[in-house]
Amino acid sequence: MLKMKRIYEGVAENDGCRILVDRLWPRGISKVKAQLDYWEKDIAPTNDLRKAFHSEQIDYQTFKERYLEELKQNASAQAFIDLLKQELAKGDVTLLFAAKNETENQVTVLMGWLQDKI
Repeated sequence: MLKMKRIYEGVAENDGCRILVDRLWPRGISKVKAQLDYWEKDIAPTNDLRKAFHSEQIDYQTFKERYLEELKQNASAQAFIDLLKQELAKGDVTLLFAAKNETENQVTVLMGWLQDKI
């Protein structure tokens, strides 16, 4: 099963494979504490898009549309999908993010985009 959660929630036994999908390393989290299997920063929104959204220059809907367009053109997208399929064949996969808003963030967009791909 593919799941998502904030990296600040800590490690749980049922996380399975832990993949950070943020471009920047989360503040206050050590690499040891994170216990990541992968850090797939290339699948995250570009810095320009991330900054525009976090500074509220664009709303969530505009962010979502632009991020989906980025995903379509992302050279790393197919490798990411292949990695997810490989890890999901073994068990659960948890996509980790640092955003405070748990419903309007890049991972909710990414999860929707992945639904018909994995």
